[in-house]
Amino acid sequence: MSNNQITRERISEVERAIRPFIRWTPVVRIDASDFGLPPANLALKLELLQHSGSFKVRGGFTNLLRRKVPQAGVVAASGGNHGVAVAYAAQRLGISATIFLPSISSPAKIERIRGYGANLVVEGELYADALAASERHVAKTGAMPVHAYDQVETLLGQGTVGLELEADAPSIDTLLVSVGGGGLIGGIASWYAGRIKVVAVESDRAPTLFSALAAGHPVDAPTGGIAADSLAPKRVGDLMYPIARAHVAPDVVLVTDDDIRCAQTMLWQGLRIVAEPGGAAAFAALISGRYKPAPGERIAVLICGGNTTAVDFKR
Repeated sequence: MSNNQITRERISEVERAIRPFIRWTPVVRIDASDFGLPPANLALKLELLQHSGSFKVRGGFTNLLRRKVPQAGVVAASGGNHGVAVAYAAQRLGISATIFLPSISSPAKIERIRGYGANLVVEGELYADALAASERHVAKTGAMPVHAYDQVETLLGQGTVGLELEADAPSIDTLLVSVGGGGLIGGIASWYAGRIKVVAVESDRAPTLFSALAAGHPVDAPTGGIAADSLAPKRVGDLMYPIARAHVAPDVVLVTDDDIRCAQTMLWQGLRIVAEPGGAAAFAALISGRYKPAPGERIAVLICGGNTTAVDFKR
């Protein structure tokens, strides 16, 4: 398969296949003035309420349902959320899963993977280290690799977020999306195909798409920041890059760690939403003023993950 097969028609087909296993997550409409911004209506797509705590489960189920899974089961490398999603999908479908994580992964994500019964291996410090270890495991066992972002089925599954959002918020002009490897924004941008403005938001300490667009092709980028367990692979995927060139706004918005922390705090204080750093990055672009809406611009923001221990209910 190639990226020209990541189309609205195929995303719709995938949505029907995975619908019994995923949630149609809600859209909440808020007034930006509640957060100290100029008055405007905002739509927040709360994908952190998805099974496994993030959008990643959409791509996980798409892979496990639409590819032939060998007896050796499946293997995934992840900063955290993709591993949680594949572990959850594998448990639901009765498939053996081995998940490789780097040591930077958050305790919340490690705990969820173990809770879903997957075989968990912590290897190396960064996502790239875990990915290399997973590839060695595939070569040794014959398990099916489920890539976190550079796999057609993964992009098709993540594109179903766009399908739901368009149904619930058909009048938006602009959507802000956090970017790591680019599977989410690649799938969503393929769904909208230029019919709205899709804006990429990245950590300034892990500017994968920003660096790729500057170079004219995917290149290695820094892999730091507080959202490193979800937004810091070495580079964006080869499949999503031409999609981004065609259907994502060329000006990537870079946010700081402080911007992300502020967005997390404001989501909690204003809406009682507990978002992880990567899940709050797109909202940080608005809160920080690094994305400045045009007058009357109708904006949606994707809150894409909530796997964090930021709130301790035992206290």
